[in-house]
Amino acid sequence: MLRWGLLIILIGALAVGAAWLAGHPGDVSLEWQDWQIDTSVAVLFIAAVLFAAVVAILYRLWWSIRRVPKVVGRMRQESRQRRGFEALSRGLVAAAAGDPDGAGKQARRAERLLDDPPLTMLLSAQAAQLRGDDQAAMRFFTTMKDRPATAFLGIRGLLTQAIKNENWTEALALAERAHRLNPKSDWVLSTLLDLQKRTGHWAAAGSTLDAYASRKRLPAAAVAEERATILVHQSENIDDANEALAWARRAFKANPDHVPAAARYASLLIDTDKHRRAAAVIEKAWERHPDPELAVLYWRACRCDEPIAKMKAAQTLARRNPEHVESRIAIASTALDAHLWGEARKVLEPVAGDGASPRVCELMAELEEAEHGDLVRARTWLKRAADGQASVHGAPLLPSPTAPPAIAEPAGAGR
Repeated sequence: MLRWGLLIILIGALAVGAAWLAGHPGDVSLEWQDWQIDTSVAVLFIAAVLFAAVVAILYRLWWSIRRVPKVVGRMRQESRQRRGFEALSRGLVAAAAGDPDGAGKQARRAERLLDDPPLTMLLSAQAAQLRGDDQAAMRFFTTMKDRPATAFLGIRGLLTQAIKNENWTEALALAERAHRLNPKSDWVLSTLLDLQKRTGHWAAAGSTLDAYASRKRLPAAAVAEERATILVHQSENIDDANEALAWARRAFKANPDHVPAAARYASLLIDTDKHRRAAAVIEKAWERHPDPELAVLYWRACRCDEPIAKMKAAQTLARRNPEHVESRIAIASTALDAHLWGEARKVLEPVAGDGASPRVCELMAELEEAEHGDLVRARTWLKRAADGQASVHGAPLLPSPTAPPAIAEPAGAGR
């Protein structure tokens, strides 16, 4: 649009100039040595315009001829780069397909055609990894690490190699350096957090988790789980009982569903003679996530030593989550210790159908042997526990508990 406007203005100026010349005629006479030229002003003006146009065309032609070598060189460079990027693309496809020979061939071709070390070195390193040549890959990644433009790619490659070789100390150092270069990378934060936990740097892991959580990339439940895990380990690494208890309390508050946190907190409360508080903690945790470890701690918190007392405590705990299988298992195991076969059978049979857990099957085996001396049924339950299968409903596979055993054996012979 601007060019058209300028062209219209130029045409208008020429028209105005032509009209002015037409309105002011005159003659021009030029003498040069033996030459004399007589003409009008209008003809002289037109001749000057034509001369300027010819000079402009000749200059443009001369300029174009001078640029021919540069244009040809640029075309060759573009063709070279195009072929180099084609080789790079094919190499990356070969690397993704797990073809080490194809990736290596295209990497060498791309290296000849391209003046871009980051891309070509990365492909060469990947080709070396596919060939199983870890030393060559390490050399490429080390070279990349020492160059500012490729430092992060090099560190990432070395970090992957260190994790593969289970060199956790070196991997942690590389992850920390990667975090300094790119502190907002989710991959870096996740890897750094895992390595800090693996190497026992729990305080640093807590700080990394805070940074990771602030980016809102993790679900709240996952953050709570991770935080409770970190706080539990920090509690375990503290010698002072009161301080350890404080850290365990923080872990339990961070995630009451976290069984290790509840167990650690309750255990320390028991050790500090706070049995009632420990029992309350276990009951709260049982409402959310019943677990065998919590049941054992509950008996300690309630100071139950006798089987009957344990069974009563188990019944109290089970009321916090009565339909959960762990509640039934807690009652059944204590009832068996107390020789209360009917109570054990009452809580086990509703969960001893198809898909019963191996622990339920084991308790049923113990119950059949202890109550009826029925080793056939006991062994069948144990086999189902080992197979992870339980199917006692529907067509009966064994005699009923009141029927005589198919094979008479002395009671307790299978113990």
